[in-house]
Amino acid sequence: MNTRILGENNLVINRFFNLDGRAYEGGALDVKTKELLGLVASLVLRCDDCITYHIVRCGEEGVTRDEVFETMSIGLIVGGSIVIPHLRRAVDRWDEVERMRG
Repeated sequence: MNTRILGENNLVINRFFNLDGRAYEGGALDVKTKELLGLVASLVLRCDDCITYHIVRCGEEGVTRDEVFETMSIGLIVGGSIVIPHLRRAVDRWDEVERMRG
């Protein structure tokens, strides 16, 4: 879908997507840390699509189960109990990532 969206050549949309991609590149913080931060923000904002994206990216970046759960605990503390349904789905998605990693 991103390819279709970007193919419309809308300047604002294309620039936003570029900015989003660049924000997660390594810099003073490494990519792994940035993906964990993205996971916290996604939990707090309660965006299941974003949670899934960051869970998958965390798996690709070699994040451990302990690191994911510690990160999700921060999201829960910041977001409160309304985050719990999203936390449940995040754990289910993390289990899928671990199964695929073997």
